[in-house]
Amino acid sequence: MKVEILAALLPAPEVLFLDEPTLGLDVAMQKRIRGFVADYAREEGATILLTSHYMADVTALCERVIVIHRGSLLFDGDLTELSDRFGAEKTITVSVTGEVPDLSCYGQVREASPAKATLTVPRAEEAAAVAARLLADLDVLDLHHRGPADRRRHREDLRLR
Repeated sequence: MKVEILAALLPAPEVLFLDEPTLGLDVAMQKRIRGFVADYAREEGATILLTSHYMADVTALCERVIVIHRGSLLFDGDLTELSDRFGAEKTITVSVTGEVPDLSCYGQVREASPAKATLTVPRAEEAAAVAARLLADLDVLDLHHRGPADRRRHREDLRLR
């Protein structure tokens, strides 16, 4: 795989087609190949067209993502938008009047303090139902939910401070 990538780069292409470039490589070599390809694209101004089932390849190398399922275009856009739309879970943070009761029946409790709790719940559709139940069952002061991309942006904001 490494030799094939090097051979493809010898003519210094402006467009590089990569089909599962890290398939069969160990984790350390996968990371090195991703870094090498990203550096090449940045330094040479090359466009990389990548097909991969490995999300690590996609997140490291792609600004735009196209998902094709059974011959039909399922998604075309930013990786953050893909994560928001198809992410497996949402995070709900709820602040209540008084003591937070046991919320394990609503989802997986990630953090809890006397008046605030953070839950992880499956998919966006279920997150809306859980939020509605929390609002109906508790004396809620504040409630908000985030998807995977929101959590990533929050971590990036914290690093910038």
